[in-house]
Amino acid sequence: MTFPTDHRIAREQICDIGRRLVDCGLVVAADGNISVRLNENEILCTPTGMSKGRMTVDDICTIDLAGKQTGGSRRPSSESLLHLEVYRQRDDVASVVHAHPPHATAFALTRQAIPAGILPEVELFLGEIPMAGYATPGTPELANSIVPFVEKSNLVVLANHGTLAWDSSLERALWWTEILENYCRVLILSRSLGPPAWLTNEEMQEVLAGKEKWGLSDARTDSKYSESDLRENPLFRDTWKTTGVRRTMFDRPE
Repeated sequence: MTFPTDHRIAREQICDIGRRLVDCGLVVAADGNISVRLNENEILCTPTGMSKGRMTVDDICTIDLAGKQTGGSRRPSSESLLHLEVYRQRDDVASVVHAHPPHATAFALTRQAIPAGILPEVELFLGEIPMAGYATPGTPELANSIVPFVEKSNLVVLANHGTLAWDSSLERALWWTEILENYCRVLILSRSLGPPAWLTNEEMQEVLAGKEKWGLSDARTDSKYSESDLRENPLFRDTWKTTGVRRTMFDRPE
């Protein structure tokens, strides 16, 4: 892990990502929060109650891995607990983005599973998309809800809430959020035309094999999933019962 050496540039990057979240319609008002890991025990994070499109570098807060504020004049986001849980579990992660993208949040509100095996670019960049069970925003319970998914994914949909994405850079965490939102929008649009043409399981295997060329990992390449139908959400399907996730919007592939 390479930590940022210029903390002001890191703050400027957070402000830039905040503006882009607003410009893309992924957050409104004071929605969302962003963080960057500075070192083993220090995190930059956005303040509570402030538009992500109007922040300056002086508005950014500093907290430690225990959640204690160590710098900044504004109070840190109450949902920093979500970010800290990711950092505790993944020492390769340096950035986290939480947003409320409308189409992805529509899936979160209806607890509809986001299908795998339809759009190859989504399989390449996102992989299987999990959904965490509902918990009150800003609570330790919300942070606990993502625990089953952090190791095997770089993104989670939060039931009745929004999305959380993480990676080694803010740019990538934003990309995953944008790709997910676009995918959910396309899925909703496609409903007016008819059922999707699913990729075959063999075509899915080919996409996963190509991920290595991009330097992208995917938990589904583990040998224990070699006999699984990858369109049937083998990574996270066993969590659906406890999280209230269902798949009624898209029929099972033939």
